[in-house]
Amino acid sequence: MNKRDPEENDERYVVYQGKEGPGNGKHIVFISGDEEYRSEEALPMLAKILAVHHGFKGTVLFAIDPETGTIDPENQTNVPGLHHLQTADMLVLFTRFRELPDEQMKYIVDYTNAGKPIMGLRTATHAFRYDRNQDSPYAKYSFNSEAFPGGYGRQVLGETWISHHGHHGHESTRGIINEQMNTHPILKGVEDVWGPTDVYGINELTGDAQVLLNGQVLVGMEPTDEAKPHTSTMPLAWIKTYTGEAGNTSRVFCTTMGASVDLESEGLRRLLVNGCYWCMGIEDQIPDKSVVDCVGEYHPTFFGFGDYKKGMRPSDFRL
Repeated sequence: MNKRDPEENDERYVVYQGKEGPGNGKHIVFISGDEEYRSEEALPMLAKILAVHHGFKGTVLFAIDPETGTIDPENQTNVPGLHHLQTADMLVLFTRFRELPDEQMKYIVDYTNAGKPIMGLRTATHAFRYDRNQDSPYAKYSFNSEAFPGGYGRQVLGETWISHHGHHGHESTRGIINEQMNTHPILKGVEDVWGPTDVYGINELTGDAQVLLNGQVLVGMEPTDEAKPHTSTMPLAWIKTYTGEAGNTSRVFCTTMGASVDLESEGLRRLLVNGCYWCMGIEDQIPDKSVVDCVGEYHPTFFGFGDYKKGMRPSDFRL
């Protein structure tokens, strides 16, 4: 067996040690856990790209069945390893309707209030839903919260769950660069952003949000399909800041794309990698065209409820 440090041997999550690159010495924690869009496949690949090509250490956390130790995206109440957020330099969040125990959720809220950078992907706009314990001190982060309108998604990331703007599973998404932001460093080398997931509806982004890409609804599920006529675009990727309860301000990047199959788009992978650089304040080191080649084979599962690969363990994603 390969010798690994104790952290890497923990069977509850997977760690990728950064290679050479601008990210050397910086640690990103990725939190997966959604029932539909295969975040448990998308985030390990994104973490590998950032570790191997850019030098960032990545720790990927999963929804885990505590009895079997296997990855179970339908388990909404257990994500081991969140203590890593105490020393993390960045958080990438891709969860849906989680209701974590207070001792786990505390790590996410403390990190958020520390003013450190945050990236939200797809269902992170509705990352949490409190049905079981509405007396929790963290219940206000529920996507449908009235006390903290829109919960974590709207307050921190910019929007909560609104609707499917495109016909889910029938109409795909093309990313259109906002020409007013086309010189932003996150957009360096970004082109041909497309994904089979549909455009999400957005009512109004909060705070100082600036849209980088808008989502155009296509009539079908191929990148060559035409735009759906008489259909508005919606914000697809944006940046903003969030000032938490302690008065600390975070850089935030959010996109409503990010499913495992969306990551087959080179343009989207580059957008996310560049977004991590910007979030951590090292945007001056973004190259003209970031290396975003997949590390190893990547055969993502198409999105759908109940379609996750059962029996998988975090160790299955090790390099």
